[in-house]
Amino acid sequence: MKIAGALELLYTSHGDGSVTCRICAHECRLREGQRGLCVVHQNVEGRLVSLVYGRLVAEHVDPIEKKPLFHVLPGTLSYSISTLGCNFRCKHCQNSSISQLNRKENVAVSGVEKKPEEVVAAAVDAGCRSISYTYVEPTIFLEYAYDCCVLAAEKGIKNIFVSNGYMTEQTAELLAPFLSAINIDIKSFSDSFYKKVCGARLQPVLDSVKLLKELGVWLEATTLVIPGLNESENELSDIASFLASIDTSIPWHVTGFYPTYKMMDRVPTPVSTLKRARQIGLGKGLNYVYAGNRPGSGDEDTFCPACRHRVIKRHGFRVDELLLQAGCCPECGENIPGVWD
Repeated sequence: MKIAGALELLYTSHGDGSVTCRICAHECRLREGQRGLCVVHQNVEGRLVSLVYGRLVAEHVDPIEKKPLFHVLPGTLSYSISTLGCNFRCKHCQNSSISQLNRKENVAVSGVEKKPEEVVAAAVDAGCRSISYTYVEPTIFLEYAYDCCVLAAEKGIKNIFVSNGYMTEQTAELLAPFLSAINIDIKSFSDSFYKKVCGARLQPVLDSVKLLKELGVWLEATTLVIPGLNESENELSDIASFLASIDTSIPWHVTGFYPTYKMMDRVPTPVSTLKRARQIGLGKGLNYVYAGNRPGSGDEDTFCPACRHRVIKRHGFRVDELLLQAGCCPECGENIPGVWD
């Protein structure tokens, strides 16, 4: 169990002994002993406490393309970690066994205990160029992730959040100096979808996308296209237009849904739907739109927006050709934005 310590500015104490958490956009107000919606933060004697600090339940070496991040150190490995808990209640969560918990679970004894310096050392030993905070919403283990981020940055290791974007402005500003990249899910452009399917709201996600981009963090966005829920031309157009209004160089990943958790009644996303979503994104002015989860389609390759020369060829999570020269197209010299060597 870890007391927030240096992160005490991320909660507010009240005269009645309650505290308001300022870590995520739910901003839960907690009475003594009460846990937040994330299940892993608790009010202990008027202080906000993380119950999962250093308690890893998932620890893997992944291709960075799996995050998905296509404009960040392509072809490299990322040390991926997670604790228990989440601040969303997505009915289609693919990691529900570690994210969807109840407040009675004793999360403080979960997983394997590992100090931040051990995480960084393990990443180095595994030949990873980055550490990814992923599998559940990493904002909910902010105290631990932040300590790992600081140490990783000192060792020249990049830090990556794979996030639902449901964080406060304070959290974004705290993380930004140490984050090299973030992938944010824009699950829908409908507030009702967020409320019914995720137990959240849309606007805080959009605010995070704008703010993190302004703070200089490399940002990519992902939309899981679910048949019958968020696949309409209007909705996909709204997401693409929103991203293009911020920066047309933001990569947008439109990925295929597979039945899981509480959405076993829906069919997988047809390839034709993903191709349509990709064309919608390109039509709205986005330079880089990728149709994921369908290896071999050619829709995961990176093309120069100026001359259409292919600069990165991919097959699933594998990079087959990397032709960039100092981050530029070898054919015409156009800069391809991203985090490159």
